[in-house]
Amino acid sequence: MSLYQFPRWTDVIRPLLGVTALGAPVYLVLLFYYGASPNTLAVGYEPTQPVPFSHAVHAGELGMDCRYCHNTVDKAAHAAIPPIATCLNCHGDGEIGKGRIHLESEKLAPLREAAEGGEPLAWVRVHDLADYAYFNHSAHVNKGVSCVECHGRVDQMEVVRQVEPLSMGWCLDCHRDPAPRLRPLDQITNLGWAPEDGRSREEVGRELMEKYNVHPKQDCSTCHR
Repeated sequence: MSLYQFPRWTDVIRPLLGVTALGAPVYLVLLFYYGASPNTLAVGYEPTQPVPFSHAVHAGELGMDCRYCHNTVDKAAHAAIPPIATCLNCHGDGEIGKGRIHLESEKLAPLREAAEGGEPLAWVRVHDLADYAYFNHSAHVNKGVSCVECHGRVDQMEVVRQVEPLSMGWCLDCHRDPAPRLRPLDQITNLGWAPEDGRSREEVGRELMEKYNVHPKQDCSTCHR
C-alpha cells in the first residue's frame, strides 16, 4: 500500500463524513437554541438553602398549610418568605416561640445564629421571573389556581426545585384555557386534590370559571406593564 493510499475500509465512511459535515452545524444550532430557551433554562434548578428545610416533612407529613409560612400569598402580589420568628414558633425556646422542637439540631444552627444576631436568613430564590413580567400571587390564588400548578408537588420535595419553565408560552397555555387548572378555594393548598364526584378537572373548572368570574386573558398588558 502506498504511503498516500487510504485502506479500502475508509470508503465506507466517506458518505458519513459528508452527512456529518452538513448536519453538525444544524445540530449545534438546535442544541444551543433548545438548551438556552426559557423552556429548559431553569427547570430542575435546585439550590442549596442555608437551612435544609423539608417541605415533604412540613407540608407533607405534618400537613402544614402553605399559608402558615407564605402568609401573603392570598393577599399580595408576592408570596412572603417567613421571618425567623415564624420558624421559632416551633423551633424556639424563648419568648418568641416555645415549640422546643429539635432545639439542638445542627441543621438548625444557622437559624439560631441568625436569631441571636438579628439578621434574616439568606434564603436562595428558586422561582425567579424576569423583571419585565408581572405576576400577582393573590390574583391567581383567589381565583382557584393552586400552588401546585406552578410549583409542583412541593409537599413531596425534600429540596424545592423548579418543575415548570415559567416561560411566556407556558403561561399563555393557562391563560387561554384556565379551566383544567382551577379548583375550589378551600382546596387551594391541598396539592393532591382531585374531584370526588367522578367529574373531570375540566368540568369542575368550567363551573368555577363562571363562579369566580374567570375569563381567558391574552392581553399583553396583563403581564407586561
